[in-house]
Amino acid sequence: MSKDESIGQIGLHLRLLQQSFDTFDEVAAAHLGLNRTDLRCLDVVSGRGPLAAGELSTELKLSPAATTTVIDRLERAGLVTRAPDPANRRRVLVAPTDAAREVAGDIFEPVGRAGAQALSRYDSGQLALILDFLRTALQVHRAQTDQLAARR
Repeated sequence: MSKDESIGQIGLHLRLLQQSFDTFDEVAAAHLGLNRTDLRCLDVVSGRGPLAAGELSTELKLSPAATTTVIDRLERAGLVTRAPDPANRRRVLVAPTDAAREVAGDIFEPVGRAGAQALSRYDSGQLALILDFLRTALQVHRAQTDQLAARR
């Protein structure tokens, strides 16, 4: 296979992988009775929480009012809590609950384990190359996202 053909195949498989991620997220959200935005918020809070509501707005690229609505739904579902920031009482911190951690264990940790198992067939050098590719792909994708957003 030529270099150009290989690059084309990589592009194709990245699109297929993105579609697979989207499908998984749709199924996971439906399983939890959430929408995709709620699931994305839960992912951010679970990965980096507790976070201030303003930080969530920025991360999710939502207005403060829309972010409040998402937090309200997740709080009603028992997946996040809100509490005043002890360092700044004007800020509210959003944190995952034990139920959210159970969801992560039930839905997302098996994916991580399966991925780790699949990657175990590669040696350290190959894993370093894969990691370099993923970092490069992320950097390219973020730059393209920023360029597209700037065209609005």
